[in-house]
Amino acid sequence: MKSFALWNNKGGVGKSFLTFALACEYAKDNPDESVLVMDLCPQANLTEILLGGKDTAAQALRSMYSMSPRCSVGGLFEAKLTSPFLPLSDITPFLCVPSEYNSNIPKNITLLAGDNLLELLAEAIRQVSQMPLPADAWLKVMNWLRDFGRSFAEVSDSSDVMILIDCNPSFSIYTQIALSGAESVIVPFTADDSSRRGIENVFALLYGISSSELEGYARLSFSKKASTEGISVPKLHTFVSNRVTMYKSKPSSAFEAKSAPIKELVQQAAKSHKRHFEGHKASNDLFAEMPDYHSVAVVSSSEGCPLSSLKSGHHTIDGDVVQVNQTSISRYTKAIKKLVSRL
Repeated sequence: MKSFALWNNKGGVGKSFLTFALACEYAKDNPDESVLVMDLCPQANLTEILLGGKDTAAQALRSMYSMSPRCSVGGLFEAKLTSPFLPLSDITPFLCVPSEYNSNIPKNITLLAGDNLLELLAEAIRQVSQMPLPADAWLKVMNWLRDFGRSFAEVSDSSDVMILIDCNPSFSIYTQIALSGAESVIVPFTADDSSRRGIENVFALLYGISSSELEGYARLSFSKKASTEGISVPKLHTFVSNRVTMYKSKPSSAFEAKSAPIKELVQQAAKSHKRHFEGHKASNDLFAEMPDYHSVAVVSSSEGCPLSSLKSGHHTIDGDVVQVNQTSISRYTKAIKKLVSRL
């Protein structure tokens, strides 16, 4: 079983679409494996894409949320709050198969749907994690998704399981549970200073790596408690430069200039704190690039269609006609498949 969380402490970096694209292309390239996608964002954007786009997904989600228990991560956490320290007897009520709603999706993908109930449950989850008894209450709560993934692997028809977790940007308790459920973390970013600050926070919050003036606070963070309680924090796998501006088939000089401080930050951290990074052979292996083919991403996400299945030509999206060409689709698909090959 392999598990990856996608997270940056900054929103708007294309994380949910990247999770969708990776899940679909991995599932298509590995049809004998089971792929479990967990949507840990209250906005449920990834869930909407997998279920077929805005209109189709809205109807499906209404039905799923009306079930008892709710067929979502919200329903799962409600059930866990009832018995927070005991294993679930059956995980299947919380899972759905997106291909039953959206025929574009590979049949070997299973979804734990996102739910806006997450925000409402967050405080109750936090209080449970701080209960004095049992002594390992926090550890047990942090392992909710890790345990769920193991249960899925046990009931899966496949001997090989891939888990992809889409995390909310904020470092709320449900994001901590999500990250605790993964072996590795993929960090999407865009070429701007706010992405750099988001990555600095990833280092500080997960691993206690921070500038000298903030080091005392970083040591009091999640990373310190995880080390004390025996939580396995995911290792940093790949930093994905999203929406790369291209010029003559290469990243533009302006884009490279804005990306340089981020890459320098990551490379320095990899050199100074090797234990938190996957065993890459070279520092360049820490990075991947996704081209800025905005129309391709808009059409793919609006129709809930994997990149490699997307057709070139005109598509009607929310009443507007959007055109995508095959060259853009092929280049985007190639970049995604290159990253898939590294998982």
